Amino acid sequence: SIDPNQSVYRVQSGDTLSGIAWRSQHSLRQIAHLNNLRPPYIIRIGQVLRLRPSSASSAPPKPRPSAIPSSQPAIRSSLQWAWPVSGTLFSTFKAGDAVRKGIKIAAKLGSPVRASEAGRVVYSGSGLIGYGPLIIIKHNDDFLSAYGHNRKLLVSTGQQITKGQTIAELGAANSGKALLHFEIRLKGKPINPLRLLPSR
Repeated sequence: SIDPNQSVYRVQSGDTLSGIAWRSQHSLRQIAHLNNLRPPYIIRIGQVLRLRPSSASSAPPKPRPSAIPSSQPAIRSSLQWAWPVSGTLFSTFKAGDAVRKGIKIAAKLGSPVRASEAGRVVYSGSGLIGYGPLIIIKHNDDFLSAYGHNRKLLVSTGQQITKGQTIAELGAANSGKALLHFEIRLKGKPINPLRLLPSR
């Protein structure tokens, strides 16, 4: 994982810009803008990327420790999110907790994992440690969703996905328990998916 507070990052073998953005909790658009990168965002091993504005004046204000209190106003989203898998909630989101950046849903091994909303696959692979075989979908300029600990990935990077499309088969976490790790990120920052998913 990349410390969200570090200002630069040296590209290593296997890195993609979307993967670096994901691990550093910055938006891909911000990193591309700071480094004058244009699609398809070609980066080279050893290249040093700026992750955040360098001058203190343009740096975003630091959020208060309670980044997502329960009293916070609703997140505006024109997207209509759906549950990615049928199962039971195993663990919930906790702001600032590196292990609980999303929710975990326990379900039967091999269950279909479905896209929570329509979008484009920006990552499909096993290169991000701690997530197992992972899919990340970009829904618009603000929102990404991620689906980790899959047994089998059924879509590839760059593919357009419809809402409810089966994108993977549910796998098991390191503990051996069959579950899906599901995250929603707003402008690169993890938010509580339960605030956007329909109540069940």
